[in-house]
Amino acid sequence: MKDLIVIDGLNAQIICIDEAKGSVHDFEIFKQSGIHIHDDILLVGDKGFKGVCAIYARSLIPFKKPRKGELTAEQKAFNSYLSNFRMLIEHVNRRIKRFKILQIRYRNKQLKHLLRVSLICGLYNYELGV
Repeated sequence: MKDLIVIDGLNAQIICIDEAKGSVHDFEIFKQSGIHIHDDILLVGDKGFKGVCAIYARSLIPFKKPRKGELTAEQKAFNSYLSNFRMLIEHVNRRIKRFKILQIRYRNKQLKHLLRVSLICGLYNYELGV
């Protein structure tokens, strides 16, 4: 199972989650999930969200190095700034992966996986005190 987690960048709170069975690309899970993001919110993703700009105008993704080319100094600086911002996301992932059920292959009933991930995310939010 592959999970998509949406996080509030101001207080690191998990807003919503979705999942897909098998090996599915992150952006594909985002499209299939039907998550609607308000127009005032800035969406930050990784390089896997390449087509998100066509769906959602207020989104930031890092620049990819062109084939047989180099990134400009401004693009490198932007990628560095964005990676510093995305560290928050990686810290949230680390904190919820403390739970063994998210570390290893899930071998239980698939119908209960999203429920268990939701409970873990709820415990994480409770621990934040938000």
